[in-house]
Parts: sequence; structure tokens; C-alpha cells
Amino acid sequence: MYNYKQAILSLFLVVSCTVISSCDANNTANNPTPETTPNNNINPIPEKEPEKSPIPRIEPYSTNSDSKAISGKTTNVTLYISDDQCQELIPKKAEVSAAEPMNEAIGKIFKEQNTADFSVSGYRINVKNGIAIVDIRVSAESKRQLLSLSSCEQFALFSSVRKTLISNSEWKIKDVRFTERGEDIVL
Repeated sequence: MYNYKQAILSLFLVVSCTVISSCDANNTANNPTPETTPNNNINPIPEKEPEKSPIPRIEPYSTNSDSKAISGKTTNVTLYISDDQCQELIPKKAEVSAAEPMNEAIGKIFKEQNTADFSVSGYRINVKNGIAIVDIRVSAESKRQLLSLSSCEQFALFSSVRKTLISNSEWKIKDVRFTERGEDIVL
């Protein structure tokens, strides 16, 4: 008789534990508790966002103040941007200031080409007899120079500017040359 009572008591305990543990599992499924990860830091320091090096604002360094008239009017131009493999230039419509569409279009291309270690800080475009001369200023903080760019980066920068200037027919540009601080850039 004692074994019979012991067996029933054991069975009752097992069933009770099962019922209690299954109830507990349902409660956690409906009310999940947030998982915590152990922190092994003895003196925790609040995490800071990594400092981003400021990318200089790209502006034409033209001295002609009359061309800076602010009209608020815009016009659409086609920019040509390199694909990821640097194999072809993809046309992209952009809205730019109607007062200086050429300068703003080229500024958008330069801005897109800026990286953490290379940036253009200014440029000037002079057009004479259908030939555009784009004089580029590399930022003083830039770790790399124009000639240290990879062939893909050079294609993305120079070919994009050249194709954008020549393909927007209202600008009447037949050829594009590049200079850096007045010196011809030979690629």
C-alpha cells in the first residue's frame, strides 16, 4: 500500500510540475521580457557616435558676383553619373538653379564623388569658344589628390563632368579640359 501511495504522490508531483511549468511558459510567450546582454566593462563609458570628418561644402570660387543673382527659379538638367562598375555613365535628371545651372550641376557631381579621404573644396568653370575649362581645388584636408584616384574614381569624376557639360546642349560645349589651380591635369 505504501508503494501505491508513493507512486500516486510521485505522479501527482510530476503532473503538478508539468502544469505549473507549462503555465509559466505561456505567460512568457505573451509577455516577452527583454533580453539583456552581459556587460563586462568595469567602468562603463557611454558610447559616443564616431566622429565624422566634416566634408567641406563644394562651391564655385567664381569672383563674378553678378552671376550669383538669386531668382528662386529652377531648371532641369541631365547629370551623368558612373555606374558601380565604372563602365558606363547613367543619365539622371536634376533640378538646379536657373541662374547658374552649369555651376550647380557640376557641384552636384563633385559632391557625389567626395569620400572620407578625398574631397573637392571648390571649382571654376570658364567657357570660351565652346571649350569648358574646369579648374578644380582639392580640399586641403583631403588625404588623396586627383592623380592618386583609382581609374574607376577618375572615370566617375572626370567622365561624369565631361559628359554632363557636353550633353546639355543649351550650354553649347564641344570639349572639356581640366586644370588644378590653373595647371593642366594629365591623366
